[in-house]
Amino acid sequence: MDQCEDREEGVPPSKSTLCGEHESQTKAQRNQPGPPPSSVSLQSDWSAGRFTLFKGYKLSAAERIYGRPAGPVPSSVSLKSDASKDDFTDFKVQPVSAAERVDQQSSQVPSNQSAQQHQTHLESIFMLLEDNIITFVKNELKKIQKVLSPDYPECLESQRSSSREAFVKITVDFLRRMKQEELADNLQRKHLAEVCQRKLKSKLKKKSQCVFEGIVKTGNPSLLNQIYTELYITEGGTAEVSDEHEVRQIETASRKPDRPETTIRQEDIFKASPGRDEPIRTVLTKGVAGIGKTVLTQKYSLDWAEDKANQDIQFIFPFTFRELNVLKEEKFSLVELVHHFFTETKEAGICSFEDFQVVFIFDGLDECRLPLDFHKTTILTDPRKPTSVDVLLMNLIRGKLLPSAHLWITTRPAAANQIPPECVDMVTEVRGFTDQQKEEYFRKRFRDEEQASRIISHIKTSRSLHIMCHIPVFCWITATVLEDVLETREGGQLPKTLTEMYIHFLVVQAKVKKVKYDGGAETDPHWSPESRKMMESLGKLAFDQLQKGNLIFYESDLTECGIDIRAASVYSGVFTQIFKEERGLYQDKVYCFIHLSFQEFLAALHVHLTFISSGLNLLEEQQTTFQKSETTESGETHIYQSAVDKALQSPNGHLDLFLRFLLGLSLQTNRNLLRGLLTQTGSSSQTNQETVQYIKEKLSENLSAEKSINLFHCLNELNDRSLVEEIQQSLRSGSLSTDKPSPAQWSALAFILLSSEKDLDVFDLKKYSASEEALLRLLPVVKASNKALLSGCNLSERSLETLSSVVSSQSSSLKELDLSNNNLQDSGVKLLCVGIGSQHCKLETLRLTDCSLREKSCEHLSSVMNSPSSSLRELDLSNNDLQDSGAKLLCVGVESQHCKLETLRLTGCSLTETSCEDLSTVVSSQSSSLRELDMSNNDLQDSGVKLLCAGIASQHCKLEKLRLTDCSLTETSCEDLSSVISSQSSNLRELDLSNNDLQDAGVKLLCAGIASQHCKLEKLRLSGCNLSETSCEALCLVLSSQSSSLRELDLSNNNLRDSGLKMLNTPNSTIISYH
Repeated sequence: MDQCEDREEGVPPSKSTLCGEHESQTKAQRNQPGPPPSSVSLQSDWSAGRFTLFKGYKLSAAERIYGRPAGPVPSSVSLKSDASKDDFTDFKVQPVSAAERVDQQSSQVPSNQSAQQHQTHLESIFMLLEDNIITFVKNELKKIQKVLSPDYPECLESQRSSSREAFVKITVDFLRRMKQEELADNLQRKHLAEVCQRKLKSKLKKKSQCVFEGIVKTGNPSLLNQIYTELYITEGGTAEVSDEHEVRQIETASRKPDRPETTIRQEDIFKASPGRDEPIRTVLTKGVAGIGKTVLTQKYSLDWAEDKANQDIQFIFPFTFRELNVLKEEKFSLVELVHHFFTETKEAGICSFEDFQVVFIFDGLDECRLPLDFHKTTILTDPRKPTSVDVLLMNLIRGKLLPSAHLWITTRPAAANQIPPECVDMVTEVRGFTDQQKEEYFRKRFRDEEQASRIISHIKTSRSLHIMCHIPVFCWITATVLEDVLETREGGQLPKTLTEMYIHFLVVQAKVKKVKYDGGAETDPHWSPESRKMMESLGKLAFDQLQKGNLIFYESDLTECGIDIRAASVYSGVFTQIFKEERGLYQDKVYCFIHLSFQEFLAALHVHLTFISSGLNLLEEQQTTFQKSETTESGETHIYQSAVDKALQSPNGHLDLFLRFLLGLSLQTNRNLLRGLLTQTGSSSQTNQETVQYIKEKLSENLSAEKSINLFHCLNELNDRSLVEEIQQSLRSGSLSTDKPSPAQWSALAFILLSSEKDLDVFDLKKYSASEEALLRLLPVVKASNKALLSGCNLSERSLETLSSVVSSQSSSLKELDLSNNNLQDSGVKLLCVGIGSQHCKLETLRLTDCSLREKSCEHLSSVMNSPSSSLRELDLSNNDLQDSGAKLLCVGVESQHCKLETLRLTGCSLTETSCEDLSTVVSSQSSSLRELDMSNNDLQDSGVKLLCAGIASQHCKLEKLRLTDCSLTETSCEDLSSVISSQSSNLRELDLSNNDLQDAGVKLLCAGIASQHCKLEKLRLSGCNLSETSCEALCLVLSSQSSSLRELDLSNNNLRDSGLKMLNTPNSTIISYH
């Protein structure tokens, strides 16, 4: 094949040829059809030039075989090629396949047929084969030409065909013979990248396709694609630290009745949402421990590896901070780090990732032990320059290294602020299971419908269990326990508290160890001396590391706790569902408990065991030891009280769950479950009563709402519900609003309201007590509600300061706040506006009717509406002495491009025509979003309406509702309004002109506009406008018009007489009010 013949196929002209010594052959020589050779020689076929029939007139296989033009051919052979197809497997044959033709020919050749005839038949097969190979070569060369074009990705399309792979290698070899080294290198690089990608996908598929609930149980994996339940990733929020205990965070999340935030699927994590112009490079995903962050990244990798999603990405490199931590003292370049973890890239010789679409996943930022100090970062831009892993990561995150790459980082909320906000393009949050998904999980887990329904019903009866099931891993713990309880204790009581649930889980694992590893029977005692020693060691590790805030541990941490490394491996192998061991690339071992909550449970168990066995109180800084005589009574009481104090001193609730478990372990029923592990199981009911009383005393103090609520969870663990029952009785009798509840009772009420299964949509303070004290005690309920009605509750400036902190809280759900009829004054509004101006504030509706406000409040509110973060869509300032000066200040904010206000009510605000002029400018502004304006009970007069109508007539005006009740208007205003509503650009659908002296003349003018084909008015209120039957006549004509859109008409408080009413009673679809 000479070079010039294949220019059409894209090979550039060159002095070198692909065929070398055969170049001198002419086309005529090569194309002569002559008789087939007497013997088959592949070398002679190639030298005859048949391989070069790429262009010009081509003989078909039939023509070459029979030496004549294609036409009727013997019935046993029908050969026709189609070289235009993209793949040699698409050849057309008529009327039978090549295989059938060969079979037919073979069957028709007599056994005594001459060798010459048989050879002719074999030659025909090889002619057809030649056609196929020629077409294949041409098509592959076309593809390679496309691959070598400058705008083609660095990685070839995945081609699994061995023939294609071989052909690429042949092409590279021929390009080198032709001295086209650059093209050869380029093709070889892309080919190696494609091979590398294929190997990487295979590796990630094997790694990601199986998941294990809890800890890996050898031989018992689940396929991720089969059990994966879509987890919601919600867009929004910031990378600010949340140092609240994660149980508090999921309690907050569980109270949210809906998901108003933007949700995105994991496969779309880097795709910009509508209206977002900037590309997304770095995504930070937050979520509490066990919520499903790792599973999300695993699914993302699996979908890519299985060619289901994101095929524009050439490479995905998933890392965990657990793995990176062991490289703390090592130095790597970025390329070396990738080579180290993903050896396929090193084998392929890939030393540059700039030309590839790459995604780096970094899972578990909260587990990072590398010194990530972004304020002291050494700038690094060369991906081939070695440095410490922390410097490497910081430059990659900052975008100094490989700016074209995408990064997905996952973390628990407490560690989110390790990365500067300017380095993150989008913050997302994993919210865990919804109530519906919880049910879905248990129905999948328990195939028996009756059993599944019983379990779901049971979980709903215990608020603490129901909340914890927000976390997928807790659903698994619950399922494991309830499955065992239902199998071993038919008809028995199911665990109701967290402590019961975790004790049962521990016992189940001890039972598994006894049967599986010790060869015992299920009826044998679960706790051997060896098992007890393991639990004691794990409990000490859990407690020591909890105090340090560590969730994962390395060998050095275990050594500090006195645990031998070999023993740790045994523990992880035996108690596989409690404590797990993972291996890094250097065979460094990493250890952790299945979930933070289980670490807290074991830590509480350790404190309890230590106290029972030695009388030592581990919770006191100067640890005291009680004598055995004291241990059972005063000593035990003291340890529980000191635990309560220590938990209340924690600013972020980090000991909340620990305290629940410790107090739960004081119950005799729970200790009985641990018989064999606890050497002493007796407990004093007197001790429990003293602890309950101590907690109630604490509830009477001025505690934060969150701390009070946790103390109620503690009372639940102690099986004491007396306070809650007292409040429930008061609510039933209606005495709560007349009695003066104690602080403890207020806390109980907050706990009841927050624990209710009903969505906290509307909170009306007057139902309980219209007082400032009640509001301050019930602030958590306000925070969790969508709408708070606080009208007329004797609130002062003090209330506004606390409400400001509520609306600015990231966890607040409040969207509507009614503070009307409270003496707030301008100083109160100023405090409130601090919170409303926060980027976290979700408030959309604010009502401040009759709050003693003046123009200064307008200035503060205007500033808030001018803020890009403001969400306000409805503002009611009615019955405040704002005057024109206040309205003018307000208009500055409403007219802002950032303002989202759609409804503004200024009824009875001492406004005049001056305000109409300012508002006219606002409604005619292109940036204004105002759709509803109420200026009733102001002395606007006709001159004011005239000014207002100038703005409403603007093509930019979006106003749909206008209320001008009792504004001293006459028929003159009707003329201006008539002109507006008949305008093609008008959007007015509702107009209220009640209590104005319009008279019949005014209505007649108004009807002229309503009759217009452009009028969109649907509701018209003309109550108390001095109208007579004459107006009825004009309105009757309008209503009978086909073009009229009027659907509702209010003519009450007018002297219409019977004759007027009779006219309006003609059949039409308009609802008319007369009274």
